[in-house]
Amino acid sequence: MENPLKKELLDRCYRYLNDRIDTYKNAIEEAQGCANNETKSTAGDKHDTSRAMMQLAVEQNGKHLAEAEKLKGILVQIDPDKTITTVSLGSIVFTDKGNFFLSISAGKIESNQTVFFAISPGSPIGQALRNHKKGDDFNFNGNCYHILDIQ
Repeated sequence: MENPLKKELLDRCYRYLNDRIDTYKNAIEEAQGCANNETKSTAGDKHDTSRAMMQLAVEQNGKHLAEAEKLKGILVQIDPDKTITTVSLGSIVFTDKGNFFLSISAGKIESNQTVFFAISPGSPIGQALRNHKKGDDFNFNGNCYHILDIQ
């Protein structure tokens, strides 16, 4: 059964990740360009420090890039047309205290004036939600949530 809301939320998560990936790739290219353009000056220590800092920036952004690519692998597992009755990866969960999309940690997403929080199933609230059904209650951070619907 086609679920346009789930398709939209999934698309927004992909866009979020693609923006992050582009940012990391640009940062890596910039740092590599700066390191390559660094010319050896008479102050050799300054040159070496600069190159080391640029290399560190490349490595850090490379780690972030790898993590973002890994998150794409999680999104690929979500079938937007699959009907879900128990909270799991790909579920849209409507509760009396907020709405959640179990996918990746991408923050707040608005759709048709409704706010959703894209959360990872491995996050604390994602774990609290896991395996619940419509009508169930669950506790998180001292608050009782009631599940109104799952898509």
